[in-house]
Amino acid sequence: MGWPTLIAIYFTIWWIVLFAVLPWGARPPEEVEPGMASSAPARPMLVKKFIWTTVLTTIIVVGGRWLFTSGLIDWAELMRIE
Repeated sequence: MGWPTLIAIYFTIWWIVLFAVLPWGARPPEEVEPGMASSAPARPMLVKKFIWTTVLTTIIVVGGRWLFTSGLIDWAELMRIE
């Protein structure tokens, strides 16, 4: 697997993980201002969520790459069509 493929996989997984992390700790405000959605979080903490997304994505990608390069999962066997 080349670097461009690995970067594309990382980017794709990063976005998937971001959407999984966004609801963490999201609480609606006690008072909803006019024109504001009642479900909008009071403090979205996006920087913290971006950091968590990056950490989790790195663990997933590095772990997946290790599984394939160590031989625990055989890529050719996965791609075999019977």
